[in-house]
Amino acid sequence: MRNLLTDVTGLAVGHATDLALGSGVTAIVFDAPAVASVVTLGGAPGGRDTALLEPEMTVRGVDAIVLSGGSVFGLDASGGVQAVLRAQGRGLAIGGIHVPIVCQAILFDLLNGGDKDWGVFSPYRDLGHAAMQALSHGGFALGSVGAGTGATTATVKGGLGSASAVARGGHVVGAIAAVNAVGSATIGDGPHFWAAPFELDREFGGRGWPRSFTPHDLEARLKGAPPPATATTIGLVATDATLTKAQAKRLATMANDGLARAVLPAHAPMDGDTIFAAATGDGEPVSDRDLTEIGHTATQVMARAIARGVYEATALPWAGAQRAWRERFGG
Repeated sequence: MRNLLTDVTGLAVGHATDLALGSGVTAIVFDAPAVASVVTLGGAPGGRDTALLEPEMTVRGVDAIVLSGGSVFGLDASGGVQAVLRAQGRGLAIGGIHVPIVCQAILFDLLNGGDKDWGVFSPYRDLGHAAMQALSHGGFALGSVGAGTGATTATVKGGLGSASAVARGGHVVGAIAAVNAVGSATIGDGPHFWAAPFELDREFGGRGWPRSFTPHDLEARLKGAPPPATATTIGLVATDATLTKAQAKRLATMANDGLARAVLPAHAPMDGDTIFAAATGDGEPVSDRDLTEIGHTATQVMARAIARGVYEATALPWAGAQRAWRERFGG
């Protein structure tokens, strides 16, 4: 176990990072089409082909899920991912044509100080293509990389995080998240993470919770002057269990609970908080009891992935960029 999404068999992760742009793309590609669904609880989401993930829709499996910065411009990233999959002969076969099924969510990082003067066409299609060249079934970087490159929060620099665990029934569950929240992953003005009760092996500093909570700690910390700037936390939870689309929908719902345990406030009007869920197993769907155990684990690994994304982040390389957690609080 690497404590990464890739501990789940049957998928690979690749990043493309552009520090001058202050943004990037993360692609998650399944070895075979995976059953998937999605739950969006933020008030200002952006996505591509998320409607087909609803349980009543016809398409059963997806080839890839893309997480990207760039707001709606970032939706071009799926085109780059899709081009590589098409060249590989991947996709839904329709009359001799293969149509890769690529779903996506985006976050808003257009005001972080990077060079967004890209001319006529956005760079995100090329970034999606580059992320495909970097795919790995093993380790991958965390922090200010991929979709988390330009991410920020209300208090410290956001980033991309991942975590994994084994559910009681033996199924592996992994999460990946790009943390760009309107709210904060940390408590008050200090170093403590809201997700601290779920931390394993000091993976985000081992600070625990503060000894007590003050009213000041519990006040809302919001990004930007009122109204809060557009933000969004996006991610995926995956398991090697076999699920139906309805079960994947339930798993995405439970993983969103992990988001709400790691960021306060979550699911705000100007967040686009969106969590996908995918299953790579090919046997019989699990029982409701097993799904509950998997969902319980998914709640925790999503919370841990969010905290790790903030903990591992580094400031963008220009004056005035938001400071990272480690800059403020050390290792």
